[in-house]
This record gives sequence, C-alpha cells and structure tokens, in this order.
Amino acid sequence: MAYFDSSCHCSSERRQNSILYSILKNDSQTAQLGNQPRTPRLALSMRACACGSKTKVSLRSPQTTCKAASAVLVKTLKFVKNVPCFQELPVDDQHTLVRSSWAPLLVLGMAQDRIDFETSETHEPSMLQRILTSGQDKQDHQSNNGGVALTDVQGIKMFLRKCWGLDISTKEYAYLKGAILFNPDVAGLQCQHYIQGLQSEANQALNEYVKMIHRGDSARFAKLFLALCMLRSINANVVAGLFFKPVIGAVNMEELLLEMFYGK
Repeated sequence: MAYFDSSCHCSSERRQNSILYSILKNDSQTAQLGNQPRTPRLALSMRACACGSKTKVSLRSPQTTCKAASAVLVKTLKFVKNVPCFQELPVDDQHTLVRSSWAPLLVLGMAQDRIDFETSETHEPSMLQRILTSGQDKQDHQSNNGGVALTDVQGIKMFLRKCWGLDISTKEYAYLKGAILFNPDVAGLQCQHYIQGLQSEANQALNEYVKMIHRGDSARFAKLFLALCMLRSINANVVAGLFFKPVIGAVNMEELLLEMFYGK
C-alpha cells in the first residue's frame, strides 16, 4: 500500500490483501465478548411517536453513564490511531474523518461493551420560573437542563438492541468500525477515492467473514448492513448532548477530540 507524502496517492493501485484488510481481519485488541450473556432481541418499531420529537429527556445517572461513554471514546480513538491505513492519510483527512465518525463509532463501541443507559423526561420550566431564574441562572439552565429529543434517544437505544440481538462478534465490530471510519462521502477529503476503496475493503472483509462463520444465516450480512444504516443516522450533536454535556457542559467536542486523539 502506498504511503502518503505531500500529495494524495488515492489513485495508486492497492494490493488485494491490503493493510486495512489484514489489520481488521486479525484484530484482537478489543475485549472478547463471546462468553457474555446475550441480550434478548426486542421487537421495536421503526416508527417513532410524533410527540417524541418534542419531548426532551436526559440521563438518569449522568455521572456513571458519561464516565462509561468517555472510556469507550478513549478506546475508540486508540483503535483508530492503530489502523495503519489511517496513519498513512494526510493529517487534514485524519481530522476530517475523526470529526465525522466519532459519534457513530462511540455508539458502536457502547454496543460492543454492552453499555446501556436510562433516561427520564426533562420538564420545561414554567413562565414564572423562567422570570425568577432569568439572568444569573439562565446560562446554567440552557447548558445543563435542555435534554435531547426522545425520538433521537429511541434511535440510539434501538441500534444498541439491534446489535445485541445479532450477538455481533469482535471481528464483526472491527469491520463495522472500518466501514464507519472510512467514509468517502465526507466533504473536504483530499483522498476521497482512496478512502472509498478502504471502505469497500472493510465491507468486503465483513461479507467474507460472515459467509465463513455464519454459513447457515444467509441474511446476516444484510442485517449488519441495516444496523450500519441505523448507526449512520445518529446525530453527533445528540450524542454530545446526551453523554457529555450533562457533566462537562457546552464543550467544543472537536477540540476535545483532537486533545484526546493526540494525547495533549
């Protein structure tokens, strides 16, 4: 595989068994989950209640859940840094891919670590409360008590249960991470065609692994692909607002990601 100097080598020809294919196929750094009990598959409807878009919810145990989510984020960024093909990309493309993929990768990591969470409805203050708490406490209310839309949280919960119902293996999770990370549709990429090839390799590796391990389940790859589509629909602002804002406030997630990524 070609290495990047000052220009993009996305048009260069890749070997059939690329570094991405090898690193994902032999990835074993993630904790093994095979012996953990399976979570029952839940029959969840894809159609959300219309009132859910107006209802706001927040974490019942923000400190515990935010700590768990932060640990998953650290593991996720470590995984990304250790993929050789990612290291070969121009720095600007690395930053762009991390900014665009951190949220779905985090939720995917939560599914792998089987991290669940509970929420409760956040009630809007009355007009009198707003008048009495205006001024000094107004900023605190906006940064800590806003909550996120119930329908968005239901989408995250639905994805988690989809993954647990499929009992996804460690290697399957690795392939899914590769497909999410190397997204050629992100605007501003210098090596878009090269990244598109890396995503195709991740999908191909997943398909071959599924055919080899799950020979009796011809629909498994389609199920995993559906889960991938659900994951891509999750909004990064919702993830930040749900798992990080209650504890660290209105922080700039991009700056936080770069600090964590480069260990500053």
